Amino acid sequence: MQNSQQYYIDLESKYGAHNYHPLSVVLEKGSGIYVWDTDGKKYFDFLSAYSAVNQGHCHPRIIQALQEQSTKLTLTSRAFYNNVLGEYEKYITDYFGYDKVLPMNTGVEGGETAIKLCRKWAYEVKKVPENEAKIIFVNGNFWGRTIAAVSSSTDPDSYKGFGPYVPGFELIPYDDLEALNAALQDPNVAGFMVEPIQGEAGVIVPQSGYLKKAFELCKQNNVLFIADEVQTGIARTGKLTCCEHEDVKPDILILGKALSGGVFPVSAVLANDDIMLCIKPGEHGSTFGGNPLACKVAMAALDVVRDENLAKNAEKMGEIFRIRMQNIKSPLIEICRGKGLLNAIVISPFKHKNETKTAMDVCIRLKENGLLAKPTHDHIIRFAPPLVINETELHSACDIIEQTILSFN
Repeated sequence: MQNSQQYYIDLESKYGAHNYHPLSVVLEKGSGIYVWDTDGKKYFDFLSAYSAVNQGHCHPRIIQALQEQSTKLTLTSRAFYNNVLGEYEKYITDYFGYDKVLPMNTGVEGGETAIKLCRKWAYEVKKVPENEAKIIFVNGNFWGRTIAAVSSSTDPDSYKGFGPYVPGFELIPYDDLEALNAALQDPNVAGFMVEPIQGEAGVIVPQSGYLKKAFELCKQNNVLFIADEVQTGIARTGKLTCCEHEDVKPDILILGKALSGGVFPVSAVLANDDIMLCIKPGEHGSTFGGNPLACKVAMAALDVVRDENLAKNAEKMGEIFRIRMQNIKSPLIEICRGKGLLNAIVISPFKHKNETKTAMDVCIRLKENGLLAKPTHDHIIRFAPPLVINETELHSACDIIEQTILSFN
């Protein structure tokens, strides 16, 4: 029947590429921490568009910025100056404490930009022989699905069937300082790119001190420390950036997702002059990168993060969430882990009514009970609500999660 949820699902199946496997719910409205499907059912959103909607759905201040700028000027390309980009560049560099920003659109573009910048620095400053620069990544990393991103992946679903792969990437274990130290002995290593917490891998939190020591090892070996904070940045983990938990200021910082509050594609790469000015005119760019609409939206989104103390709220709500999860008495939950409002529970495969169940089955029942979350790697459920959630709302959502888990006992 037209306008039924199945109608919309069938439309996507018929006319869209089959490169996603969404949960069977069709959403048409969002506000704050809630979304509504086409039947009018209301849900807690505990994915936040993979942490892009940290400020909540359709935050009025961000939407107002979008609307006001959209009637004036949306895009000039970088062939000409516009009256908003410079204002934004000053705003975001002051906000995060860097000399320069290179504006892009998506998180994966931010990663690509950081890699190019790192390689150029290697040849211009470190004097690595041409075409021999190496960048170290860690097992389990995820920063997108471009050819470069899958070339650094250890997930067969990401890389299998897409070779040949980009050279110059080396993989080492995550949260392994000895492996990092050994890899850094190669004088051709230019950078180490790492997620402070691995999101897509299942909210893998490294040992305390890992980021600080990794940064120090990079400094000792004249290697750039590149932080992929596309998912962990913008207050998600209880600090403005996740690296701040260990007082680390990356040489190159990659931001995206919540940089626009989920309203418009905006990403950014931040670095100081000695690194950023290695890129010259014509060597990198984007038609939409730094467009006036994106700049106004990003400034409004960052204003909301600061003015509403979202980092502090994420820290407080995250502690409550993990306590609630740890107190659920069920053999289904192996462990709860996370930082701030980026958390996950690991689900033991189990039998229910003689059928083997996985994390996806739990997510389907969560959806039926009014909460949306998504599994990763079959046995892990990531929970990342908008950072505007309050304690009453959080407990209501935790009640749904607890009741859902216990219904399988």
